[in-house]
Amino acid sequence: MSFVVVGLNHRTVPLPVLERVTVPPAQIPKALRDLAGREYLAEVALLSTCNRTEVYACCTKFHPGVADASEFLAEQAGMRATDLAEHIYSYYDEAAVAHLFGVAAGVDSVILGEGQILGQVRDALKVAESEGTAQLSLSRVFRHAIEVGKRSRAETGIGRGAVSLSSAAVALATERLGTLVERRVLVLGAGEMGEGMARSLAGSGVAEVVIAGRGTDRATELAARVGGRAIPIERLPQALVAADLVLTSTGATDIVISHDDAEVAMQRRFGRPLLIVDIAVPRDVDPGVADIPEVTLLDMDDLKAFAESSMDRRRREVARVRRIISAELERLRTERTGREVAPLVSALRTRGEDVRLAELERFRSKLDGVDAKTAEAIEALTRGIVAKLLHEPTVRVKEAAGSGRGELYADALSALFDLDPE
Repeated sequence: MSFVVVGLNHRTVPLPVLERVTVPPAQIPKALRDLAGREYLAEVALLSTCNRTEVYACCTKFHPGVADASEFLAEQAGMRATDLAEHIYSYYDEAAVAHLFGVAAGVDSVILGEGQILGQVRDALKVAESEGTAQLSLSRVFRHAIEVGKRSRAETGIGRGAVSLSSAAVALATERLGTLVERRVLVLGAGEMGEGMARSLAGSGVAEVVIAGRGTDRATELAARVGGRAIPIERLPQALVAADLVLTSTGATDIVISHDDAEVAMQRRFGRPLLIVDIAVPRDVDPGVADIPEVTLLDMDDLKAFAESSMDRRRREVARVRRIISAELERLRTERTGREVAPLVSALRTRGEDVRLAELERFRSKLDGVDAKTAEAIEALTRGIVAKLLHEPTVRVKEAAGSGRGELYADALSALFDLDPE
C-alpha cells in the first residue's frame, strides 16, 4: 500500500485553472465517494482551499493510483488529464508525508505561516473520516501532520506576526486606499473568510461595515459581532453603490458580482472610485470588472505579490520548521518500523521455538533418563542456540525497516523461514 498526494496549488497553476479544480465544501463528501470508488484508491482525503486542491490517498498500486487521482482533478477542471498533467505534482510515501507536514506547518502557503491551513487540514480529515474514506492508515498520517503544525507554531516563529489570508486582504486594501478611516466597507460572505475579513477591520476607523450573505441569520450574527449591519444578498446592487471597499470571499461556484452589476453601480456613483478585493477561489467577481473605469479589482494573484513583500522574518524560521518536520518524519518512520517489523520478528521467534520444541520432542525417548539438572541445562542450551541464531537477522531487519533494503530482508525472512506474520 502506497501513500501518495496528487494535486495542484498556487505555485503550479495560474488562478483561472486553480479555481476550476476547487471543490466547494458542500461537494467534498460527494467528491470523496467518487475518489474512493476508483479502482486503485483504498483510503482518500481531499484538501481543497483557495490555495490548493490535493488528493491524499493510500493506493494499492502507485502509478495507477496517481492516474486515478489525476483523472479526478482533470474532470473537476473540465480538461483532459494530458492537458493538466504539466501542472499536477505527485509525491510518494515519505515525500508525500513530508509534503503534508509542510502544508500543515504553513510553509507551503501563499501567506507563509498562516494559521487557517491547519484548521483546513483538520477539517479535511474530519470529513474523510465521517464519509468512511479515511481509515486507520490515512487518519494516522493526518493526525501526525496536525501535531507537526501545532508544534511548528509553538516552537518557532513561523506564525509570529503572520497574517491570515483574510487579514492580508484587509492590509492590502489599506495599502491601496491609504487609510480605511471613514470608509464604507461591504463584506460579501459570512463564512470563515468573510468573518476573518470583518474582524480584521476592527480598529481601522471604518465608517460602516455591511455584511451581505445568502444565509441572513449567519450574516446578522456576524454583523452583530463586528458592530455592523447585515443585508440579504438581493440588496447587493444597492450596497455596491454605497461602498468604498468591497471584500469578498464566498463559497459560491458562480460569479456573484457580474460585469453588468458593477457597471450599473458605477454609473450611479458619479465617478467615485471603488476598490474590490476578491480572495475567493473560484472568484466571486467577473475579471472583466477590472476594465470598468474607476474600479480597481484585486484577486489572489495580487494578494500573493503583496504577501511576498512582508515575509522576510518568517522565512528565517522555515529552516527551524524543516528540522521539526525531519524529526517528526523520523519518529513516524520509527513507529512504522515497529508496526511492520514486530509481527515478522514475532513470527520468526515463534518458528524458532517451534523447531526447538519439535526437536526436543523427537529426542524425548533418549532424554527420559536424565536428571532434572541435566534437563534444565539442555533446555537452557537449546534456547540459547536458537536466540543466538535469530539475533543477527532480527537486528538487521529492524535496522533496515522502512527502506528498500528492509523490504528485501523482510521478504527473504518470510520466504526462507516460511513465515506468516498475520
